[in-house]
Amino acid sequence: MLANILDGIMNAISMGSLLANLMGVTLGIIFGALPGLTAAMGVALLIPLTFGMPAVEAFSALLGMYVGAIYGGCITAILVGTPGTVSAAATMLEGPALTARGESRRALDMATIASFVGGIVSALALIFIAPMLARAAMSFGAPEYFAVAVFGLTVVASLSSGHLVKGLISALAGLFLATIGLDPVTGDMRNTFDNPNLFNGLSLVPVLVGLFAVSQVLVTIEDVVRGVSLKESTVSKHGISLKDLTGNVVNFIRSSVIGTLIGIIPATGASAATFIAYGEAKRFSKHPEAFGKGTLEGVAATESSNNGVTGGALIPLMTLGVPGDVLTAILLGALMIQGLTPGPLLFQEYGATVNGIFASFFVSNILILVVGLIAVRILGKVVLVPTAILMSVVLTLCAIGSFAANNSTFDIGVMAAFGLLGYLMLKAGFPQPPMLLAMILGPLAESNFRRALSLSRDDFSTFFTSPISCVILAVSACVVLKTIWDEYRGCKREAV
Repeated sequence: MLANILDGIMNAISMGSLLANLMGVTLGIIFGALPGLTAAMGVALLIPLTFGMPAVEAFSALLGMYVGAIYGGCITAILVGTPGTVSAAATMLEGPALTARGESRRALDMATIASFVGGIVSALALIFIAPMLARAAMSFGAPEYFAVAVFGLTVVASLSSGHLVKGLISALAGLFLATIGLDPVTGDMRNTFDNPNLFNGLSLVPVLVGLFAVSQVLVTIEDVVRGVSLKESTVSKHGISLKDLTGNVVNFIRSSVIGTLIGIIPATGASAATFIAYGEAKRFSKHPEAFGKGTLEGVAATESSNNGVTGGALIPLMTLGVPGDVLTAILLGALMIQGLTPGPLLFQEYGATVNGIFASFFVSNILILVVGLIAVRILGKVVLVPTAILMSVVLTLCAIGSFAANNSTFDIGVMAAFGLLGYLMLKAGFPQPPMLLAMILGPLAESNFRRALSLSRDDFSTFFTSPISCVILAVSACVVLKTIWDEYRGCKREAV
C-alpha cells in the first residue's frame, strides 16, 4: 500500500509529468479565459496529444487542462465583464465592480487563491473519502435531484436583492426558455417552431455570452453614441492582503465543501455550485449589503466552489465509473484509452497509477496558484487597452466562442438575440443572473420532478418520504420564508 502511494507520488513529480502538467494548466487558463472555449473542448483537443504517454503523464496534462480552464474563466469575467466559461458567470456579480474601482489585482489574486483552496479541498476529499461520498451520491434518486435543484433556485432571492419581483420574473422567463427542445420524459418537441436548431434546446454558451458580454458592449456603444466620456481604467497596484485572506477562511472552506459536494452529484455542474456558494456567502456575511457592489467575499465564494467541483466530479468517475457531465465523460474515455477501467477494482489492480493520478491532481492545483499569480499580473494590464479596441476584441471573441460551441452560425444569432435581451434587461432594471440560473437548473428540476411522479404513480409524498429530499426542501422553504420576511421588513422601513 505504502509502496503504491510512494510510486504514484514519484510518477506525478517526475520531470515528464511536471512538464505535461504545466503545459495543461497554461493551455487550460488560455482556453478558460477565451469566451466560448470550454474546458471540455480543451480536454478533448488535448487527448490525441497524450496517445503513447504513460498514464500518469497523460493525466497530468489532462487534469492540468481541466482545472486550468475552470479557473481561467474568472480572468475575463473580472477584467472585461465577459465570463470565459459558464461556471464563471457568478464571478461577474462582483469582479467587474472591483475592476471599475481599480482593484482588479485584488480580485484576481483572490480568485486565484480561492481556486487553489477549492481544488486542494476537493483533492483531499478525492483521496480520503471518495468511496464513501460516491456511494452517498449514488443513493440520490429523482426526488433528491429535484430537491437539490429547488434549493439552487432559492439563490434567485439572493441574486435579486432589492428587486425581488423583477428577479422572479427574470427567473420565470429563464424557466420558460429552458423548456425549448425535446421533452425530457416523452421526447415530444416543445417551443421549437419546427426549427431543427432548437431541437436540443438553447446552448448555454451563446446564451451566457450574449446575456452578459454582448449586453455590456451595447451599453458601452450607447455611451459612446450619447457622447458620454468613458472612464479610463487603471492597473491595480495593490494585491490581496493577509487581512483579506484571514477574513475569508470560513468562506473558503464552506464554499469549497459546497463545490465538492455538488461536484459529486452527477449532472448538477459547477454553475449551480457557484451560485449556491455565492448565496450562502451572502447569507452568512456580516456585510450582505456590499454584495453586488464589488466585494472580495463574493469572488472567494464563487471561485473556491468552482474549483471545488473539479475534484468532486472525479469521485464518482474514479470509484464507480459514472461520469457526471460531458467533461468527465471525456476523461472516462481517456481512462479507457489508457487501458484503465474505472471502478473498485481499479484501486486494487492499478494502485500506483491511481495514486499517481491523484497526486497529479494535487500538482495541477499547486500550479494553478503559481501560474495564476504570474498570469494575472500580466493580463491585468488589459484594462489599459482603449475601450473601443477592447470592446471590438471582446465582440469578436464572443462571436468566435459562440460559433465554436457547436460549429453553428445559428448560435451567433442566439448570442445576438440574448445580447439585445440582456441590454434591455439592464436598462429596465431586471437582474440577469436569475435568468441564467433558471436555465441551468430548470431542466434538472423538471426532468426529476416528472420522473419522481412517474415512478411513484403521481404520489407527491415521494418528495417527503425520502429523508434527504425532505431536509433539503425544508431548508429551501426556510430560505424563501426568510427572504420574504426580509423584503417585508425592508418595505416597512422605507415606508417609515
